[in-house]
Amino acid sequence: MTEHVKTEIADGVLTLTMQRPDKKNALTGAMYNAMSDALKQAEADASVRVILFQGDGDSFTAGNDLADFASQARGEGTVDSPAHRFIETISKVGKPIVAAVQGNAVGVGTTMLLHCDLVYLAENARLITPFVNLALVPEAASSWLLPLRIGHARAYAMFALGEPMDAAGALASGLANAVVPQADLRKKAHDAAVALTKRPAGSLSLTKRLMREHQRIAAQIAEESVLFKERLTTPEAREAFAAFAERRPPDFSKL
Repeated sequence: MTEHVKTEIADGVLTLTMQRPDKKNALTGAMYNAMSDALKQAEADASVRVILFQGDGDSFTAGNDLADFASQARGEGTVDSPAHRFIETISKVGKPIVAAVQGNAVGVGTTMLLHCDLVYLAENARLITPFVNLALVPEAASSWLLPLRIGHARAYAMFALGEPMDAAGALASGLANAVVPQADLRKKAHDAAVALTKRPAGSLSLTKRLMREHQRIAAQIAEESVLFKERLTTPEAREAFAAFAERRPPDFSKL
């Protein structure tokens, strides 16, 4: 285990478990780096055929630790790159990725699912992309991938209004493969991962490559990243994070 991320390899499956349940698995730079490193090692390790993401506690992940964003919005230090590194890394993984999601999947917790190949949700799962609420823009190529998957109208509501999508809605709109009771979630996802290990790895890799427009994804990630970094330094972002810290509604009317 490294920095709240546990890695296990068994039966050809690398399981990455986010273990910061007291903070709803909010992702620190160290956690992003641990997951990026594990993904790169998995790509190079022939014994790993499938990757499985899961999170301990009542949430998959609360997304980026907002303390990191807030310090950047105040101009303290450079814009954190571990999150961008993780996004770039997961978008390029050639091996199958499976996700087991319970509770809230916020921000990158939802956008990373667009780079997973099989997604299983607990009945209480909620996918939330509150980028605009925080005066930011979508990332992980989600500004292209999410409308592509669920349609412009639903994607815009998730982005612009920050409207959560519940498990049933996510299944119906094509963001998940199945919804199962919480008690069955990890077994369902692990069984699917093990089933993939029995398939020919070369065929799986090529099928994934054929199904994903890697150049377009990389270009979208790059464009989003530039705008995201710019937005972090705006008065709107400073107001959004100050309001969050002070537990009050933000007021963008004078900005």
